[in-house]
Amino acid sequence: MTPDMSDVRRARHGRPVHHWRRDVIELAALFTAVAVADAVANLVGHGPDGPALLGLSAAALVATAGFHTWWARRHGHAPPVSDTGARPPVVERQAGPSGTDTAGASTVLWRMRTTVRDEPGSLATLCTALASLRIDILSLQTHPLAQGTVDEFLLRAPAELEATGITRVVASAGGTGTWIERADAHDLVDAPTRVLGLATRTALDAAELPLALRQLLGRCTIRSLPAVSPASGRAEDDVPVEGTLEDTVMRLRAPEGGVITVERPYLPFTPTEFARARALVELDARLGPRIPRSQDVLTLPEGKSITVRRADASDLQAAKEMHERCSARTLGMRYHGPVGDADRYLRHLLSPRFGRTLAVQTTSGRIVGLGHLLWDGDETEVALLVEDAWQRRGIGTELLGRLVTMAVEAGCENVYAVTQASNTGMVAAMRGLGLPLDYQIEERTLVITARLDATPVASRLPYGEAGGSHGARGTRD
Repeated sequence: MTPDMSDVRRARHGRPVHHWRRDVIELAALFTAVAVADAVANLVGHGPDGPALLGLSAAALVATAGFHTWWARRHGHAPPVSDTGARPPVVERQAGPSGTDTAGASTVLWRMRTTVRDEPGSLATLCTALASLRIDILSLQTHPLAQGTVDEFLLRAPAELEATGITRVVASAGGTGTWIERADAHDLVDAPTRVLGLATRTALDAAELPLALRQLLGRCTIRSLPAVSPASGRAEDDVPVEGTLEDTVMRLRAPEGGVITVERPYLPFTPTEFARARALVELDARLGPRIPRSQDVLTLPEGKSITVRRADASDLQAAKEMHERCSARTLGMRYHGPVGDADRYLRHLLSPRFGRTLAVQTTSGRIVGLGHLLWDGDETEVALLVEDAWQRRGIGTELLGRLVTMAVEAGCENVYAVTQASNTGMVAAMRGLGLPLDYQIEERTLVITARLDATPVASRLPYGEAGGSHGARGTRD
């Protein structure tokens, strides 16, 4: 896929898609609206009850607007009913005094946020209401606001208690804007420990920043835009150094001068969350570009040795030289556009800010293959490029297996590859993963999506010792 990051409005697979059916429907709706408006105008202008009809229409419009405003304030940031059960319930057994299970004491974990008045006794009233339902408060975080306080709870509640029952009691105790979802055992880790762990991951690898932000802030979409679009060469939108926070969207200044946009569909960000995210970005900026320097030496079936390692912007010149050795067909298969535009995307692709890149290097130091794992909003793309003279030797399969391993370790649910039906090598490599695959045709390209919650692939080792299916032996340096 050509990684044009200048278009924020992106389709599912990371590039703008023109939906002609939607355009036709919108055009038809426009013509219908014009016809209705004309009919109403004729009725009001020429009918005997025109003024009365106009007054009734105005009253109905005011009533509708008032109801919509009331409803939005009451339910503005509540997730859909189907979303509150997004996670499978974690059912526990409440142990009795002797350590045995108490009959009928099955419990589930919930994460809940609610806003209470910032005055003495308001939190106590809420806790008393939860206790009346036999709900145990396992942890509590407070997020002060200009008016009121957002309290975030981890609750253990009786299994038979529904989310609506909890929110109803919370509302009666003064809680507003309540949001609740099922939790699991991972949420039992306290916030300081989780933040320190994310900071450690970010310090070791610059590519971890988007993943760390996602784990810090929960379900959200994160997009990184470079300072200059690799496709058009135009400067992207800038943000202040201190960043901006607008309800469910925060925008942060990326370390290299671009923009990091974080968006959450239902739950507004609090100033506390904004401060944590900004501190994580500032840590990344102070440490500068960095990637793990470990590497694997593999032996191909014909006996030649290659090295697989992480790549970054320091490999830009070597990657351009590999482009010069690749045929126009190979570059066209990879970038799906004019071959002359391929070089301009390399700086973006090699930046650890937008994903992870693996390079295959010969004993002479020449790069002959690149594999990219790209963070595409809330999805993940894999892409491969192998120099013509080194194709059909298992290099692409080896790279793909390692990229999928990285995606699994990062907690990705699936990965997708954008290619062409005639690219039999890429199609075969995806099928060789042994994972469930979905195929879609989009704008004359083939999109293959692999689900990662199935049986692991044979090469899912972070380093070395590739199996026989890849035709290589590996040792770690």
